[in-house]
Amino acid sequence: MTLTPATLFARETIWQSWLDIEATLAEVQAEMGMIPDWAAQGIRKAATLERLGADALRADIAVTHAPVLSMSRLLSQAAGDAGAYVHWGATTQNVMQTARILLVREADIRIREALDGSLIRLADMAEAHAQTLMAGRTNRQHALPITFGFKVAGWIEELSRAVDRLDGGKRRLSVLPFGGAVGAMHAYGTDGKELNARLAARLGLAPMIVAGRAVNDVFADYVLQLSLLAMSIERIAGEIYLLMTEEIGEVSERLDSGTVGSSTMPHKINPKYVVGVLSAAMELRCIAGTALETGRSSHEGDAAPNQLVSNLLDRAVPLAWTLSQDFAALLSRTQVNAARMAANAQRSGGAIATEQLMMLLAPMTGRAKAHDLIHHALDHRTNPEMSVIDAMIADPDIMAHLQKDQVQTALDPAGYVGDSVRISHDAAAMARSLIKAR
Repeated sequence: MTLTPATLFARETIWQSWLDIEATLAEVQAEMGMIPDWAAQGIRKAATLERLGADALRADIAVTHAPVLSMSRLLSQAAGDAGAYVHWGATTQNVMQTARILLVREADIRIREALDGSLIRLADMAEAHAQTLMAGRTNRQHALPITFGFKVAGWIEELSRAVDRLDGGKRRLSVLPFGGAVGAMHAYGTDGKELNARLAARLGLAPMIVAGRAVNDVFADYVLQLSLLAMSIERIAGEIYLLMTEEIGEVSERLDSGTVGSSTMPHKINPKYVVGVLSAAMELRCIAGTALETGRSSHEGDAAPNQLVSNLLDRAVPLAWTLSQDFAALLSRTQVNAARMAANAQRSGGAIATEQLMMLLAPMTGRAKAHDLIHHALDHRTNPEMSVIDAMIADPDIMAHLQKDQVQTALDPAGYVGDSVRISHDAAAMARSLIKAR
């Protein structure tokens, strides 16, 4: 079965993963002399869902309410004489938790691929628009001039932190919780440690000192990193959504021909991709609270939080996979209106660049007085239609220190974008290096 967000934790996918683990366990045990080689071979040959029959397994689970017991029973029957060695010393949660970890690992690969695509697109945007003038905004008001590349650089750096956290969550999740009934390897005697180490190596996981059934913190940890990723994606997509507002109009979605916005308003062409990303990101971000509940297990095993873990992963991981793909698709369709950005940056008539004028005036008057002089000139314009430049030139306290051409140059937003250009290129380089490092 091809893995997709919809099939990742489908019953058939999970059942086959259980069978794969049982077969791998038998092979490692045969290598160590715990069971005969022929038994391991027989178990591997029989360990397919087609051989057991999905309907038969479903029916047996309906009777036992113990899925792994039903699976091991049918596998034992299908393996013939080798069936006597199925599930040798293992317990249900060993199989279930290990399967979940392996399936999450597969999904994580797809999530990283989509995030790499997003980073590439953001790197391209940062480079292409390193010098594209726009208004920087704080508290949703014009602050100082920046470039769109600088804004994208902030998105890149935040996303890189989310990816770094996800790396840590995946590393901590990639362990083998396979220690028998309570985690002390009772059924394996002194061979337990070696069995755990060999099985972990075969599955590409790290061994644990206490390979118990109450290790829900590693699952909660990974889901929390997904929630933090969603938080960052939501913030980026939210800014894109705001910049799409008709009165701002600085970005838009490239939509296919025939796209319709409203059943009642013929003129409307609504954003389509960004709203789906925002909705999924909100949902995944809010899963964090449930993730923290899963760690409240008791003693050496507790079925209630373990079931919650399964339900949580069923919901969070496919959602993160879909969200990461949809986010990449949104970025690939995001179009920049550079002319609108420049026009918006000029809307204040140069007021957005008054900090530059203040810093030009400050060596003569002191910074605080320079600030107050400019603020006073703006606040006391005799004519509401007077431009910012004219207001400065009309103020004798300002012009006692500056020339007219100095004022005009200082109030040009395009000449006051700080270090936006370098930052844009540095962030683009960082995004590409993150991808190469994988």
